[in-house]
Amino acid sequence: MNYRHSYHAGNIGDVLKHAVLARLIVYFQRKDKPFRILDTHAGIGLYDLTSEATLKTGEWQQGIARVLGAHIPEPVAALLEPWLRVVRDLNPGGDLKVYPGSPLVARTLMRKSDRLTLTELHPEDFKTLSSQFSGDHQVKTIHLDGWLAMGSFLPPKEKRGLVLIDPAFEVADEFERMGDAVTKAYRKWPGGTYALWYPLKDARAIRRMHERFAEAGLKDVLTLELTVGRSGPDTRMLGSGMTLVNPPFTLGDEMRRILPWLADVLHQGPGAGWDVTQLIGE
Repeated sequence: MNYRHSYHAGNIGDVLKHAVLARLIVYFQRKDKPFRILDTHAGIGLYDLTSEATLKTGEWQQGIARVLGAHIPEPVAALLEPWLRVVRDLNPGGDLKVYPGSPLVARTLMRKSDRLTLTELHPEDFKTLSSQFSGDHQVKTIHLDGWLAMGSFLPPKEKRGLVLIDPAFEVADEFERMGDAVTKAYRKWPGGTYALWYPLKDARAIRRMHERFAEAGLKDVLTLELTVGRSGPDTRMLGSGMTLVNPPFTLGDEMRRILPWLADVLHQGPGAGWDVTQLIGE
């Protein structure tokens, strides 16, 4: 699977990822103490929905466009408000022309005391990302492989925070890399929160990664899934998942409210659904 994000901005995967990211940030801000976010595969930060790449796939039309075009009931609207406010503020007048990637969602929601570290390996994407946050003293952009970043920058000096992991899934062993990196990071920083995003296309690879976490002794692991249809290794992506290590205690219940509504609004055929599972206890 080729997942360079310019082609997929605002799609069903972003809907899940950014809804969760916003809820994590809101939770961290319950305490006055500052925190740091490490985004290991940051991309470019902001995506032009009128560009050649996004027009080629048009995936945002089945993702963020559907969400914004639907009536959102309470309390779902309140839970999605932080993320959707970022999107709406970037698109005054209501016409969707740009979509924020994870770095911009995080940066917009952060307080003055919070910090953001962004790593990106792709040379052109890093150049764009670095320009996007030039002069911002709360954001550090680094041209580096995200897997190496986890070994270099954890634990953060703030001692509390979040690692967002969203690789391109362009290589066959990406789940193995993810499992290795998170296991090693957990040994160094067992109190950190880790949020892993992935496409739901290779169930065996996902299961092996989860087994690796259990064998390594990770605690408090939550899994989330959102599907809009039935997909597999030979189909386009119709679902994505997230694995959360040390999630906020509120997240499971929040997602049990959000995900049924999203599955209904975003469904594209048989197999649409959602799941929230406590994979490993505390």
